[in-house]
Amino acid sequence: MSESTDCAYCGCDVTVHDPVYVREGDASAETPYCNYGCLAAHIEEEGLAVGTTCSVDL
Repeated sequence: MSESTDCAYCGCDVTVHDPVYVREGDASAETPYCNYGCLAAHIEEEGLAVGTTCSVDL
């Protein structure tokens, strides 16, 4: 897990919550979030899901 215990979104100590750790691409470092709520708020505020789609072949 990441050395940092501060939530990347709100700055709270993630160890007192149900933390979520995100790793992007091939990066070995993980970004900590308090929970899925902070992660979802970060995604929404940064527009990270705008213009993205998933393709599922059934």
